[in-house]
Amino acid sequence: MLERKTIPPRGVLHVPRVAADPGLERFEASPPLRPFIEHYWSVRWENQPRVVRETVPHPSVHLSLEIGRSELHGVWRRRFTRVIEGTGRVLGTKFRPGGFRPFMRESVARLTGKVVPPVAIFGPAIEAVEAESAACPKACDAFERIDAFLAGLDPQPTPDLARVTQIADTIAEDRSITRVEMLVDRFDTSLRQLQRMFREYVGVSPKWVIQRQRLIEAAERLRTGDPSLDFAALALDLGYADQPHFIRAFKTLIGRGLAD
Repeated sequence: MLERKTIPPRGVLHVPRVAADPGLERFEASPPLRPFIEHYWSVRWENQPRVVRETVPHPSVHLSLEIGRSELHGVWRRRFTRVIEGTGRVLGTKFRPGGFRPFMRESVARLTGKVVPPVAIFGPAIEAVEAESAACPKACDAFERIDAFLAGLDPQPTPDLARVTQIADTIAEDRSITRVEMLVDRFDTSLRQLQRMFREYVGVSPKWVIQRQRLIEAAERLRTGDPSLDFAALALDLGYADQPHFIRAFKTLIGRGLAD
């Protein structure tokens, strides 16, 4: 049985951090797939009045299975918006940054900013997985089937994947990293090699990943609702040259200003 993931999600917009979503469940992948998959996620809603949900996408590929509208999302540059109403459920797979490359077997940059039918990458077998997982009342049972299907594709780790994963994790965890040159020094690599690996495995540049992770962090800190936040200090802390630059980047991605 897959283990439940209890760490709160990051990047949810316009919802207080203290608010729990009873329709959200997340699970770890089986051990052989953990180098490639960050987690599985499920969102269920029943008799829901129309509501708009928005998130800041991470530098990850997502597979979402839902009867009639299954999708494979490349790394998304804008905020992701979804209207939820009525009754339904989405079963999602969030791949690690770079983790989808072994399933695709070509540059992930081909998917960046795009949404394609899962059959375009996985073939017709994914349609049976969609139907089987949708028939499972419990999300954990549905993900057992999805996990078995993905494991059966036999993805193979590579030294480049391990390196990209390590660098992406470092960017996410160490907010002192604000420039690509810091990664070049820390990981003893060249700028050209770093850019090549990220384009091939993640689909975006390392500079983009740094900027996105810092904006996700800003959104999370603002979700706490702390009225004493110093936005000028926050901008500098997150590596922005000045407060106006930070505010413009934040508003472009989040969809509203800091004071809205």
